[in-house]
Amino acid sequence: MKVGIVGLGLIGGSMAKAFNEAGNEVFAFDTDKSVLGIARLSDTVKGELNEKTIPSCELIIIALYPAACVKWLEDNAKLISQKTLVIDCAGVKRVVCEPCFNIAKKHGFTFVGGHPMAGTQFSGFKHSRANLFSGASMIVVPPKGYDINLLDRVKTALSPAGFAKLTVTSDEEHDAMIAFTSQLAHVVSSAYAKSPTALRHKGFSAGSYKDMTRVARLNEDMWTELFLENSDKLGDEIGRLITELSAYKKAIDSGDEKTLHELLAEGRRCKEAAEK
Repeated sequence: MKVGIVGLGLIGGSMAKAFNEAGNEVFAFDTDKSVLGIARLSDTVKGELNEKTIPSCELIIIALYPAACVKWLEDNAKLISQKTLVIDCAGVKRVVCEPCFNIAKKHGFTFVGGHPMAGTQFSGFKHSRANLFSGASMIVVPPKGYDINLLDRVKTALSPAGFAKLTVTSDEEHDAMIAFTSQLAHVVSSAYAKSPTALRHKGFSAGSYKDMTRVARLNEDMWTELFLENSDKLGDEIGRLITELSAYKKAIDSGDEKTLHELLAEGRRCKEAAEK
């Protein structure tokens, strides 16, 4: 299978390596020509994804920031075969899926929104690896009124990446869920790391500190765009957290042992219920 990868960062680079290792011909595009050169020298990529190679690709994976995903598809839609399956990997879906569904419909190819649930605190092609998605979930947002066979097509096309399951949802539900499971965690980690006490933590910290600060080492360019593109959903989650934290602070400041005990017990019960 001929596969096109747009963007050779952590996600796109890992996709390229996974598909290459599975014996596919991989063509790629990246705005940084040096990254594309490294990918070619390492034999991860066979050639550049351009006006000559786009028409022959059976699968195109767009691994760019949300606005750039839409822009690339707009600019190159006329080159894409009607037999091609196009999947994006952006971290928000509403601002990507609606315009991309329209572009695909106009030009006769199939677009499916996607978001791989895998990653690290590091970015860039140098940190990418072929097994990044092994055992992970791939969130899929199909177009409205899709043929059920489309999911089998997506599953087959993405099989070289090693995903354990496809999670099918709408763009609205995706953005609401990801505001809680991913974006809020990054906001909290970033804010937590700003305490002056963090500069003196060595010798006093173990797993809890590492868990809380792992994703503070983020790519601020990407996450700024993702947060603002999902501001309504993320703002709601931050508001809920502030309300909960205020209750804890009030109980602690006033020495209210009974209320604090119940708040902690309630949190434990919520965690246990969520893990069932």
